[in-house]
Amino acid sequence: MKLLISALLLLLSSSVLAAPAKVKRAAPTATIDSPSATIVGKTVLGVDAFNSIPFAQPPTGSLRLKPPQALESPLGTFDATVGPKSCPQFFFSTDEADWPISILGQLTNHPLFTIVTNAGEDCLTLDIRRPTGTTAQDKLPVLFWIFGGGFELGGTGMYDGTPLVTSSMSLDMPIITVAVNYRVGGFGFLPGKEILADGSANLGLLDQRLALEWVADNIAAFGGDPEKVTIWGESAGSISVFDQMILYDGDNTYNDKPLFRGAIMNSGGIVPAEPVDGDKGQAVYDAVVADAGCASAEDTLECLRGLDYGVFLDAANSVPGILSYHSVALSYLPRPDGTAMTESPDVLAKAGKYARVPFINGNQEDEGTLFALFQSNISTTAQVVDYFANYFFQGASRENLNQLVATYPDITTHGSPFRTSIFNNWYPQFKRIAAIVGDLTFILTRRILFQTVNDVTPDVPSWSYLASYNYLTPVLGTFHASDILQVFYGILPNYASRSIHTYYFSFVYDLDPNSRRGSFMEWPQWGEDHQMMQFFNNRGALLKDDFRSETYDFLTENVESFYI
Repeated sequence: MKLLISALLLLLSSSVLAAPAKVKRAAPTATIDSPSATIVGKTVLGVDAFNSIPFAQPPTGSLRLKPPQALESPLGTFDATVGPKSCPQFFFSTDEADWPISILGQLTNHPLFTIVTNAGEDCLTLDIRRPTGTTAQDKLPVLFWIFGGGFELGGTGMYDGTPLVTSSMSLDMPIITVAVNYRVGGFGFLPGKEILADGSANLGLLDQRLALEWVADNIAAFGGDPEKVTIWGESAGSISVFDQMILYDGDNTYNDKPLFRGAIMNSGGIVPAEPVDGDKGQAVYDAVVADAGCASAEDTLECLRGLDYGVFLDAANSVPGILSYHSVALSYLPRPDGTAMTESPDVLAKAGKYARVPFINGNQEDEGTLFALFQSNISTTAQVVDYFANYFFQGASRENLNQLVATYPDITTHGSPFRTSIFNNWYPQFKRIAAIVGDLTFILTRRILFQTVNDVTPDVPSWSYLASYNYLTPVLGTFHASDILQVFYGILPNYASRSIHTYYFSFVYDLDPNSRRGSFMEWPQWGEDHQMMQFFNNRGALLKDDFRSETYDFLTENVESFYI
């Protein structure tokens, strides 16, 4: 019996030994030089993921409210498998006068909530996605993503590039994605004469620029081609893309090579703005200083730097926010500082002071509906004029504002959601406010950018679009940021998602959305008779970029009156 048992055990052990062993794939790694490090990631669904890679020293302590500083010390072996931390967020104002919004502001700034949202000051990191098996010899083109959020909120944790990389592989145009975290709100865009004198304006843009330099130094180690970088953003990220084109009067070089060769802008471009030390900016700085208890300090900026994190967060968020009655009359946004952004973006565009790279820029059809949800007390045209006079354009004359609003005479025709007749008017002036906000912030300022570039540098290729794939969504229509699901994540596998991915990846590869379009229709350059591509769920169509021309003509003649 013992002999039989021994024989069975021997047979069992030999069969186990003979079974093929499962080979565990080694974790993906990349060895970089600037700074020296071995970055260890993880593989998910055929895509290598590298998270939370620092590209700058932590902007904490004495480096709070200072330009980003490059890393100097080696990182050794760096674990890039954990989720990224967001920079401090500005969800709602903490100003007690803005009740009940201020209650939400206090709650979202509570330490327990910031733990849930994984936010904090040590946040200057980037995330990389690449096809599994990519080597340093592959030299894949790179898509560099800048998130949106009104320059107040957002983070790379919301934007996993895996679906983009997967889609690019399925279309036989494999790419590498890089997503950057940059400082937002009062941590990244605090204005004021004190900030200007300190050389600490537009820190969020400088964060983005330093991340692009990191990519130039290190992306080759991940299999990317540093000479084939396309920058892409949505909303504030899209505005940031154009700002990167105009920083340093259009000088986008680093070590004598361009940091990017193409640009894609989803919902944003030119935002005419008053200087960092202008009246609007100074009012924001003074309000933050007062809320922080630093008004009597000999050096108010140093006082802000010395505050506990939570105290400064509450103070920075005490001004009006985007999720409020003030809408896109932003407290924090890029403003001319005379150094990085030498003048207002519209002035720099007219002067030809921008990186002359091919670009795509387009809009959602109903950009303004999300930002018109909070003003339900406005019921007359006169109150619409009052609203824009009091909250947006204090420098505009009453006559100018009356003329502007008069170009939207009928909400059934000129109101947003567009093409919905009398329907979807949430409150008496909703569709008019939505149309004006959407046009001035996104849609018609986009046309101003195209016309300006076409006049100044007609040899720069450009393509424009209007997205209408959420037409007839109640109240909102094809609303601002709806392209995050449709384009970035491609959640709906319809014509719009497939075609836009094809056009975008073709552009990333060849600086031409038509180069690898296959059976999709040709997308003409904007300069060719001012044609746009209009994306629907089930088809594409060409659209002449001449709608709401009366408003456009008025804006181009009076742009100085409408600085934010």
